[in-house]
Amino acid sequence: MEHVMGLEPCPLCWLQRFAFMAVAGVCLLAVVHNPGNVAGRVYGGLLAVAAGSGLALAGRQLWLQNLPADQVPACGPSVEYMLEVMPLAEVLLTAMQGTGDCAAVVWRFLGLSIPGWTAVFFTALVVVGVLMVFRPQAAPKVG
Repeated sequence: MEHVMGLEPCPLCWLQRFAFMAVAGVCLLAVVHNPGNVAGRVYGGLLAVAAGSGLALAGRQLWLQNLPADQVPACGPSVEYMLEVMPLAEVLLTAMQGTGDCAAVVWRFLGLSIPGWTAVFFTALVVVGVLMVFRPQAAPKVG
């Protein structure tokens, strides 16, 4: 959406991208590793944690988008600028708090904004991860 539609991502959008990358990394490791029961549960737990963090970030942005106009925080500098002038820990704290940029709804599909859709997908991924953790164990192969 950034490159095709020209939408500039806010700090929370960047963090949600990183959460999706973490989810993709866990899934890629699991596919390459082809785990058994125990390791599959570990990958499920890692998936749930990565997707849960993304869900929390999307929830924060949805909360900001639904604030009354007089309570929306001021707009902040771009992520690129913050990375140039601030230490990484401060950039992450500022990004997690969100700015007025994060409260702007610039696109909707079927009534949901971008963080609404990311919350839907992160929720589905959390459910998949939890199901992987608590799935019944497969019977051992005999002979």
